[in-house]
Amino acid sequence: MRRVLYDTGVLIAAERGDRRVWAEHRARLERGMITIVPTPVVAQVSRSQRQAELRRFLTGCETAPLLEPTAHRAGALLGRSKTTDVVDAALVALAVERGADIVTGDRDDIERLAAASGARIAIVDV
Repeated sequence: MRRVLYDTGVLIAAERGDRRVWAEHRARLERGMITIVPTPVVAQVSRSQRQAELRRFLTGCETAPLLEPTAHRAGALLGRSKTTDVVDAALVALAVERGADIVTGDRDDIERLAAASGARIAIVDV
């Protein structure tokens, strides 16, 4: 079964009611894809209990915690890629572990981290 990880840009767009993001999310779920959001991504976007659209969007997603082994892999990716965004690095480390594609609004940084991982990761723009 195919898996896809969502980055912060996807959740921000969903919270703002972006119809295209919602339609693509719904289509993925209907095709049986597993949609995953790393918990650091949730932390980057979550600001209030009043974010009803965000919480509704997340009900269709699996949330993936950032456990210590993955955190170490993310840190190594930061070193190899010479980048500094821990959340992006965690996203790529999880994508490698789970064999998942990434949906992102930040292609440049994700591509750099994916290249540093040595894995083939499909990157889909928001």
